[in-house]
Amino acid sequence: MSALKNVNLALRFVLELCALVALGYWGFATQPSLLLKWLLGIGAPLLAAVVWGVFGSPRASIPVRGLGQIALEALVFGSGALALVLAGHPLLGAILAGLLVINRVLIHFWGGDFSL
Repeated sequence: MSALKNVNLALRFVLELCALVALGYWGFATQPSLLLKWLLGIGAPLLAAVVWGVFGSPRASIPVRGLGQIALEALVFGSGALALVLAGHPLLGAILAGLLVINRVLIHFWGGDFSL
């Protein structure tokens, strides 16, 4: 079971990166002006990373736990999936959302613990 838990935690990290990349892609791919492309292409993933780092990560400086953590995950990771849909890739958005849900269910099943 420990090996599966470690694989799931590694998947969690990859999904976090995918959500950030999706936000950046959305910003660069969908905005009409060069300024907006750069502002949102860099700003959206940066904002998501800061919010996640401060409140949601395992080593958060202001940790949010319980239902607040679930809501934060839905906001941060859901925005990545939504970004893919809005950028014209609904299948990729659905896959990302589905993997995030499965990953979160497994984390909950194994005690809701992010630590290895």
